[in-house]
Amino acid sequence: MTIHATHSAPEPHRHGEVQGRKAGVVIASTRAAAGIYDDETGPVITDWLTEHGFEVFPAMVVPDGEPVGAAIRALLTQRPAVVITSGGTGLSPDDRTPEVTLPLLDREIPGIMEAIRRAGAAKTPLAALGRGYAGAAKSTFIVNLPGSPKGVMDGLAVLDPVIGHLCDQLEGGHGH
Repeated sequence: MTIHATHSAPEPHRHGEVQGRKAGVVIASTRAAAGIYDDETGPVITDWLTEHGFEVFPAMVVPDGEPVGAAIRALLTQRPAVVITSGGTGLSPDDRTPEVTLPLLDREIPGIMEAIRRAGAAKTPLAALGRGYAGAAKSTFIVNLPGSPKGVMDGLAVLDPVIGHLCDQLEGGHGH
């Protein structure tokens, strides 16, 4: 009598499950906040987060400058896994998103911004002018994306393969 052992393939290592995690979106645009034009980046970011399983707070559209910092601080009280900002990262005098984000970060994650700028630079040399930050405020990942829909899509494409693992790591997971 021959006994054949059946070996099933091991389950693939899965990380990056974001179901049930919360996320916030802050749009830095003085003109959109004033109703002069419709925000085009908030819906793109919200859809991307929803598609990835996040429970997304309603996007906050605020004027450039300190209102961006206030919006991020308000979101942090809700302990989201992710906060994505769009806009205010250029060189105009009121582009202050990096300046109001940096003091909120416990740790920077420079590789994320390097990859976002590299992805954008493949399409436009203007991507090199972006001054955004990416980092952690306790267990919340915060990233400053550009204010254009194309720039946002480039940034989200960079985040796509790493967002779940990034959240796992910030919550104390050690899997690789």
